[in-house]
Amino acid sequence: MDNESVIQIRNLTKVYRDFWGRKKVQALNSLSLEVKKGEVFGLLGPNGSGKTTTLKLLLGLLFPTEGEITVMGKPAHDVEKNEQIGYLPEESYLYRFLNADETLDFYGRLFNMSAKVRKERKDALIELVGLDKARRRQLKEYSKGMTRRIGLAQALINDPDLVLLDEPTSGLDPLGTRDMKDMILKLRDEGKTVVMCSHLLADVQDVCDRIAILYSGELKVIGSVSELLQEQDETQILTSRLSDDVIREVKEVLARHKAEVVKVDHPKTTLEDLFLRTVHESKTRPGRRFVPGERPGEDTSEEDGAKTPPATAAKVEEAAS
Repeated sequence: MDNESVIQIRNLTKVYRDFWGRKKVQALNSLSLEVKKGEVFGLLGPNGSGKTTTLKLLLGLLFPTEGEITVMGKPAHDVEKNEQIGYLPEESYLYRFLNADETLDFYGRLFNMSAKVRKERKDALIELVGLDKARRRQLKEYSKGMTRRIGLAQALINDPDLVLLDEPTSGLDPLGTRDMKDMILKLRDEGKTVVMCSHLLADVQDVCDRIAILYSGELKVIGSVSELLQEQDETQILTSRLSDDVIREVKEVLARHKAEVVKVDHPKTTLEDLFLRTVHESKTRPGRRFVPGERPGEDTSEEDGAKTPPATAAKVEEAAS
């Protein structure tokens, strides 16, 4: 990863004031951080912690009360830099009566792109976000998940170097969420820099290289995901399945070394992995249903000499009748 800084924030403070100039809310307080070229950087924090305010300050939509912001070597208030930025807001403000083709063509015109380039970009982006079959439908007919997809395509129409995403997986089902995360990783692989805000910590953990946690406008934690999530006070040993006798011997050895056995169990998959595997198996083996007592992912077909259990056979016979 190139160590060039795409974003530099120094002692950034933002105070919102009322009509009479009185201090109303301090959204950010002396925030300082850097975002490197080619990384996915996550901004985390509860509602009101200053995440969206930070993105708007980076775009020059707001002006800081104090501090400095540099984006790709230019001050944040320099609007010319925005030609190299793609922005997906938390709520996509798109024209409801345009379809996907017309929407991307409109935003391509704003960047003075030629008709040929616009066509190439919108065809590639519509395919990327999986809206081929809905490209002629008006956006008012889109679900929230589809709206997020076309919103991402709009943010990428100018082939930006820096992509700002505010709650990119909001409104997406687990399949759409996985697709969105894959697209974010693809952007990173293409050398683009991505800054994303999200309340869904699992999504951030999956795609971000580094994160910053904000609370009440102040930076509380910053660092690489792998380092921040590593528990230094505990050691985990993963083995193949052990018998009760072996586990008892291991505990005795650990006890001699004054090590406390906190827990002995089997590793678990994630809910996302289980859901995606179930959907995949349902597509490849249509008609298969849940069988009480059958473990998820267990192959009970007659392939490789395996026989269908009586319970499964009963289910199949019942479905056929």
